[in-house]
Formats: sequence, structure tokens, C-alpha cells
Amino acid sequence: MRNLSAVILAAAMAAVAPPALAKKAESSAAAAKVDPSATPSGVYTPDPVHRHIYFSYLHQGYSASWVRWRDWTGELTWNAEQPDKSSVKVTIDAAKIDTGFDVFDGHMKGEKFFDVAQHPTITFASTSVKQKGANRGVIVGDLTIKGVTKPVTLDVTFNKGAFEERAKAPKLGFSGKAVLKRSDWGLDAAIPFVGDEVTVVIEAEFYGPPTAAPAGQ
Repeated sequence: MRNLSAVILAAAMAAVAPPALAKKAESSAAAAKVDPSATPSGVYTPDPVHRHIYFSYLHQGYSASWVRWRDWTGELTWNAEQPDKSSVKVTIDAAKIDTGFDVFDGHMKGEKFFDVAQHPTITFASTSVKQKGANRGVIVGDLTIKGVTKPVTLDVTFNKGAFEERAKAPKLGFSGKAVLKRSDWGLDAAIPFVGDEVTVVIEAEFYGPPTAAPAGQ
């Protein structure tokens, strides 16, 4: 109801108010889009087109190199009333690593790095979710790489929640970032020539179960 009320108020004020006031009303409607509690609870799954996991590392001090995984699945159990009770789990196909260069892809898949023949998946499972402000939070969870499990902390921004007409389903969008040391998971090849510190960046959209559009949309 808060989301709907904000939209109605913005429309009414825009029709009769001077430009400055109308702009302020539009901002109020936009703010409703980043209120996590305005999007219904449920089990959400990644939009296969708009879900990205990247990591970067410092290459011999010259530049930051970026790598991505092209295939991963996940499940977000979203609790709109109590976001701290939400949870998320992700499974990455380790062999779908993409450096942009086939030969280097093979190198990263090998025993010195991810050893995908012996460890075909990388997993993450949250252990706690803490809301920090209106649209920010911290997710702590267990990251397992090559059979080694270590805790990781993700700083998360809730970007938007809305009903998507094309999919006939609610949708959530998040950005996340974590900084870790690859050596903690036994990925210590070429240190210190190649940096130990790794930055992980996540941009992901999740669909909830199909449902009817909220009244007024």
C-alpha cells in the first residue's frame, strides 16, 4: 500500500503543482521503488539475462584484470516484512569462467587455480542478512571454492523492486561487493606477482513467482 500511495500522490501533485514541487513528488514515487518492504515476500530466482558475477585482481601492479562467470543459478528467499530474515544461495558452474581469452580460460580452469575437473561448482550460502538503512545491507555467508569453505561479507545495495508486466511477476534488483584474499581458498598461484586481494562484484535481478499485478498498476 505504501508503494501505491506514493505513486498516486506523485501523479496528483504533478498535475497541479509548479515544476519544483512536481519534481519533488516524482522523487517520492521513485523512493517507493527502493523500499524493500514494498516488494512481496517469496522465493525469487535470477533473471538469466540480467545476472552477473565478476571478480578483479591486480596484475603485476599494472592494471586490474576482470573475469566473469557466464553461468550460475541461485535462490533468494525474500522476507519483505523482516528483510533480516531473508536468505540467499548461489551455485556457480566453475568451468564457465570467462577471461575473454580462450587460452587463459583454460589456465584458470586448471589445477593451479580453480581445478574445475575436481571441483566443478563454487557455492555461496548466506548465514545472516542485516539491513543497514533504507536500501542497504550486509550479507554474511559461506563461500566454498575447491572444497574450502570460508566466511565472506557482501555489502549490498537494493536498487529497485517493482511488478514487471512482461513477466507477470514481482522483480528485485541488487548490487553487491566483497573483497577477499584468494589464498584463503588455496588459490595462491603466482602471488605476489598477481595480487592476492580479489574484488567480487555482483549485479543481479531476481524474479518472484508469477502473480497478478497489484491494484492500480
